Amino acid sequence: MTLEEPGRVVLLTASHRVAPGLLSWPAWQTLRAADRVLCADAGHPQLPYLREAGVEVEIADPEARELVEACAGGRTVVVLPSGEGDGRLTDGLARLAGSGRVAMPDLELLPGSYDLPGARLLDLVQVMDRIRRECPWSSQQTHKGLAKYALEEAYELVEAVEEGDRDELREELGDVLLQVVFHARIAEEDPEEPFSVDDVAGTIVEKLIHRHPHVFGDEHAETPAEVKEHWLRQKAAEKQRDSVTEGIPLGQPALALAAKLASRARIASLDVPLPSGEGVGYRLLALAAEAEAAGTDPEAALRAAARAYRDAIRTAEKS
Repeated sequence: MTLEEPGRVVLLTASHRVAPGLLSWPAWQTLRAADRVLCADAGHPQLPYLREAGVEVEIADPEARELVEACAGGRTVVVLPSGEGDGRLTDGLARLAGSGRVAMPDLELLPGSYDLPGARLLDLVQVMDRIRRECPWSSQQTHKGLAKYALEEAYELVEAVEEGDRDELREELGDVLLQVVFHARIAEEDPEEPFSVDDVAGTIVEKLIHRHPHVFGDEHAETPAEVKEHWLRQKAAEKQRDSVTEGIPLGQPALALAAKLASRARIASLDVPLPSGEGVGYRLLALAAEAEAAGTDPEAALRAAARAYRDAIRTAEKS
């Protein structure tokens, strides 16, 4: 090997979350132009597609020095690393390069494919599947048994949003997502009406497209209020509901319930006076309706005030 013609070693990587064979154009160009293509793993998922495309792949696991020698005369050798990577080979190449005694070929890392947005969700589904099969606790859980955790995680997510803690927000979003994937995995085992996380995702995709005709259809919406009107109209048509109050869960916190009822009445242009009565409940109802009309979430407002009260109590305790 001469210094003028160092040759070239290309480590061609690919995401295991992208279907084998879906490689970038630079990757295919490099593979077709290479003098040799090496792969230590005879079961590498890319091999059938490369061979189908006419790329000859040698099943070989060369030492670093052998690989350097294979590049003599300006030759290009492409290496397909295994899923775990080829640490032994890359470490050996690094040692040779650091020794200063070997004329090294050009070393290039070429990503043949990248993760698509949302690709890590595939990992979550796979991990959840294994946990469901192998974990003594997770394998015994049911929808009813997990329901309380979904509620707890939702409250913790709201708290993270209100506290403005970005790290906590990311973690709590993951905990809520886990509940969705966990329930979907359990649903796969139902003997009569099974469904999977793909069915869950497909259902919400269809719903979002159908309820956003101003995005995916011919209707127009210029303001958030018009969007909400579209949403409620589409929702009413789908559910064939007789009242705007249908679908409002009565088990939610009372302030949120009162605000939701007031919101539905206002959007439907229903002039319904608040019921009159004595006691704190009616006063709270009036306050919730007033807050909703002003664009304020009464539940969040009360939580913010409660946190201020908590801080005041702590200050008093310290003094």
